Amino acid sequence: MAPYYLVAPGKISPALDRMIQGILSAAGIPAAIIKKNRDLPDLTEKKIVFAVQLDQIGENPGISGILSALYARGNHSLAGASAILLIASPNELYTKSYAQNLIFLTNRLGCSFLGHPLVEVTQGYRNLRTWQKALDLPLEQIALELCKRQGIRFINDKPALIEHPRILALHASSRKTSNTVMLWDEIKKYLDGYTTEELNVEKGMVLDCRGCAYTECLHYSQQNSCFYGGVVVKEIFPAIERANAIIWICPNYNDAISANLMAVINRMTALYRKKNFYHKVLFAIIVSGNSGSDAVAKQLIGALNINKGFRLPPNFSVMATANDPGDIKKTLDLEEMAKLFAQSLLKEIRV
Repeated sequence: MAPYYLVAPGKISPALDRMIQGILSAAGIPAAIIKKNRDLPDLTEKKIVFAVQLDQIGENPGISGILSALYARGNHSLAGASAILLIASPNELYTKSYAQNLIFLTNRLGCSFLGHPLVEVTQGYRNLRTWQKALDLPLEQIALELCKRQGIRFINDKPALIEHPRILALHASSRKTSNTVMLWDEIKKYLDGYTTEELNVEKGMVLDCRGCAYTECLHYSQQNSCFYGGVVVKEIFPAIERANAIIWICPNYNDAISANLMAVINRMTALYRKKNFYHKVLFAIIVSGNSGSDAVAKQLIGALNINKGFRLPPNFSVMATANDPGDIKKTLDLEEMAKLFAQSLLKEIRV
């Protein structure tokens, strides 16, 4: 049996083909290639490379068919699997949004993702121009180099389990009225005995990122600071550095993360300049008044897994629907939901 699988349905552009060859050459071991639904083997406990050629409207029907086949097998069809993504677009759009959706869907089937799981190429390799500041190479060569690095990192990747993990929960809500915090309080009961820390990012505490130039942001980072300083530097950064797992407690605000928590994510760039987050695990608790929890989950995936490099464990988010304050407590399976999520969290971070 092949050590890992390459899922690459449909037509492959020259750019994506070079990316695939970069991954394969770096791994140095054969990959079984999956092109169609009927070729789909058991993918539990496997390493998977999704190689996706997008069309003009940002779709790939072959991937959609494969996902439908996986969902037909049940909610554990990717249990124990891990994956990375190679995505090429014929224009300057869709690579990130498609990656977020693909990660979300496969994560709900039990697939995990290392931090920075995506290597993307847009029309004319334009998205890679900023990389030329660090790699003095032609754009095509940069894409190949990134794929080689990704292949080596993926093959050698193993989750770091901790004997006494530290868990940080971040929220910006009122405990009296927030269904999302109430759900966290139920989950927290099953984390008793573990080191947990909770920070409430209250209104007015966090100014959003100023957008400093790279060198300026790097300077502040080396000073363990940020342009605005304040509670982000004094409390939130140290808490993130201490934590092995971070739970983002996110009520759905207009199908988006709340402004305060988004400001924290944006400001984290100064900390990210100093060290990577590959060994920090991302979890989320999301409650929507009517629908749209998936929109918030995908935002978190994009911001924290794809961009900031947090590890994404299987089933990283627990999602529920509750409108009026306290409605979450009327959820029939609330206790079981909380217990299962806490158990899943501990499984991913504890020896």
